[in-house]
Amino acid sequence: MTTITRDPVVTTTDTRATPVEPTVALKRRTIDSVFVGVGAILVVVLVVAGGLLTWGANFSKDYVNDELTSQNIAFPPAAALEEDGRTDLLPFAGHAVNTGAEAEAYASFINGHLEGIADGATYADLGGPEREAGAAVETATANGASASEIAALQGEADAITGQRNTLFKGETLRGLLLSAFAWSTVGRIAGFAALAAFAAAGMMLVLVALGLRHHHKVVVQTS
Repeated sequence: MTTITRDPVVTTTDTRATPVEPTVALKRRTIDSVFVGVGAILVVVLVVAGGLLTWGANFSKDYVNDELTSQNIAFPPAAALEEDGRTDLLPFAGHAVNTGAEAEAYASFINGHLEGIADGATYADLGGPEREAGAAVETATANGASASEIAALQGEADAITGQRNTLFKGETLRGLLLSAFAWSTVGRIAGFAALAAFAAAGMMLVLVALGLRHHHKVVVQTS
């Protein structure tokens, strides 16, 4: 009888250690130092931004005041404003125009008069009628029309030209006044932004001071 023997099965175990990812440890005082440094930089940036915004606000205010004052524009008295039906402008009656708000109000006053010059037409709207009126005068002259007819056509052409010139001057002044109002508004917004920047800088400065205090405590405890 033949006996069959089997060789024992040998199992091998991999004894190599699993690699461990390196751990980067940050000390608390290092983190505090980083935050304090970033906070200090933000304080400087906010203070500089607030200073520039303040300069811009003051420049805008002074520029608008100087330009408007040099024009010597003033509102009519209260009686004249009431006669024109502009009771909304009574708070400005008799005032000189030297602020953005007054410039906007006077631009509204001008616009009310411009609307009554040519039934609401603008300077650009009268360009075509003015050319047509001039062409009618030339045609009548070339066709040998009577002097009275030519004079009547010329009168119509001159009337349209006069209206257009008045609208040009009024619209130009109104545009300049509204530009002054816009610059005044920009300056006012810059002033508010400057206050916000200084307030944020103050808050950040407090946080930086607290961070320095905490950083000092950590250094004392670890020393």
